[in-house]
Amino acid sequence: MATATQGRDAARVPVRGLTVLYDAECSLCAFLRDWLVRQRQLVPLELVPADSEAARHRFPGLDHAATLDEITVVGDSGQVYRGAAAWIVTLWALAEHRPMAHRLSTPAGARLARGAVLAAAKWREGQAARRQGRWREGANAHYGAHGWVYNPAAGWTYNAPACDGDTCAPR
Repeated sequence: MATATQGRDAARVPVRGLTVLYDAECSLCAFLRDWLVRQRQLVPLELVPADSEAARHRFPGLDHAATLDEITVVGDSGQVYRGAAAWIVTLWALAEHRPMAHRLSTPAGARLARGAVLAAAKWREGQAARRQGRWREGANAHYGAHGWVYNPAAGWTYNAPACDGDTCAPR
C-alpha cells in the first residue's frame, strides 16, 4: 500500500475505510466514481465531491481548492493520500485490483502510476479549458504544469521528467 503524506507512523495505522474526493464537474472523474461503486471493495470507499460543503465539513484541515487539482483520498484514521498514492490506495481497496496496487507501489510502478495521474490531469485541464471557451482552433501552444504542452496542430506532448531514484523533476 502507498504511504500516507502524514509520515511513516500514519502508514502503520490500519485502513478500514477511505473517502475519495473527486471533481463532480469532471466527466472523467464522474465516470471513475461510477466505476468505483460497481467494484467489489475490500475496504469501503465513500465518494464525496471535492470542495463540497460535505468535504469541507468532514475535513476542515484540507486545502480543498487543491483537492480539485489533484485526486485526494482520506483514510479513516486521518491518512491523506494525493496524486499517484491516492490512485494506488484506491486500487488497493478493490478486490480485483489489489494485486495491481501492489505492483504500482514499487519504484517502477510508482513512475507508471504518476504518468497515468499526469495524463488524467492534463485531460481534465483540457476539458475544463474547452468548457470555459479558452481553446480555439489555431490558438498558440499552451504550456501546462508537469511537462505537458498542448499545440492544437499536434495535440498534447510530454517532456518526460528526469528521474533520479524515486524523485522526478521536469527537464
